[in-house]
Amino acid sequence: MAKRILVVDDAAFMRMMVKDILTKNGFEVCGEAGDGEQAVEMYKELSPDLVTLDITMPEMDGITALKAIKKVDSGAKVIMCSAMGQQGMVIDAIQAGAKDFIVKPFQADRVIDAINKALN
Repeated sequence: MAKRILVVDDAAFMRMMVKDILTKNGFEVCGEAGDGEQAVEMYKELSPDLVTLDITMPEMDGITALKAIKKVDSGAKVIMCSAMGQQGMVIDAIQAGAKDFIVKPFQADRVIDAINKALN
């Protein structure tokens, strides 16, 4: 059965890029969220196998959302998405429980590699 992934990014075209990479590689995108608050609510509803979570978003940023998701499910598997130059935030995210991070612009093989590692 395909692994179910929740894609979270405030930019619709970034969600589309990630979704495209995932579906082409046999994953099911079970939901999309545009901010951290939506991400936490959708996580509770959908219980995905993994979440790709943008760090910089309006309403609730990715690190706050990560901590909220981890409160809901301590075993949640989350991969952070960051732009170049967000190294400090990436470290915060890993310390908060993120499994890995991928850097924009996304490279399909790196995205799939990070997801496979996090799921295994």
